[in-house]
Amino acid sequence: MKGILKQNKKLKDIISQVTEVAQYLWERGWAEHIAGNISVNIDDLMDGEFQDDANCPILSLPDSYPDLSNKYFLVTGTGRRMCDLARWPKRNALIIKISEDGGSYHIFTLNKKDEPELKPTSELATHLSIHQQIAKRGSNEKVIIHTHATELIALTHCQEIKSKQLINNIIWGMHPEVMAFIPKGIGFVPYTIPGSVEIAMNTLDEFKDHDVVLWEKHGVFAIGENVIDTFDSIEIVSKSAKIWFMCKQSGFEPEGLTKEQINELKKNYTL
Repeated sequence: MKGILKQNKKLKDIISQVTEVAQYLWERGWAEHIAGNISVNIDDLMDGEFQDDANCPILSLPDSYPDLSNKYFLVTGTGRRMCDLARWPKRNALIIKISEDGGSYHIFTLNKKDEPELKPTSELATHLSIHQQIAKRGSNEKVIIHTHATELIALTHCQEIKSKQLINNIIWGMHPEVMAFIPKGIGFVPYTIPGSVEIAMNTLDEFKDHDVVLWEKHGVFAIGENVIDTFDSIEIVSKSAKIWFMCKQSGFEPEGLTKEQINELKKNYTL
């Protein structure tokens, strides 16, 4: 694998972007302990490097993902800290290849000597479900990031705004440029047991209309065409929530943009 990384500059660049974002997530306190996970569809970068996968570990999946047949993904490892991923990506991330029938996957570690037991993120099923939805609709998103953005989690604890519409009014209302970068607004999934089939299905429903989805009292998922832009989407939404809290903490109710101002912005930033 070490030789492949040297030869495949595009793959090496993707790994560098993942480690950069992992550092950002850790620095912001959005990836406490082993929180957060990232996956990237790298199928178009592989060019058949892993034709011989007979000796690689193969694990079954809880569901079948036929639209991802034989595709490759770079994923973060389960039980791995983002701060360690930023420093030692080969020890904390791996590449998987989905089987031909979509029901299992091969594991290709980036540093097999040091990490023989490395497994994909525990949220792998949710990531693959989202990647499959992307494949079915034929859009260009390749990246999924899940993190525990502090301000966004705090926002979902406010009883008076527990609806997608009210949350989006706040997100759009705190800064006019949010509409430019998040014109679809954000999806919202009421509290559901993490890792469950139910939360995965609810998240898929929200990703039909949004690129950022907020999990009540848990965190946020975002999809995008590249690693940095996907992180940017989370950061933009989180900053808007932070502005709202800063106004509250200063002792006044944030005025926000009016409905007329938001509608005017919508006309300029078409979906």
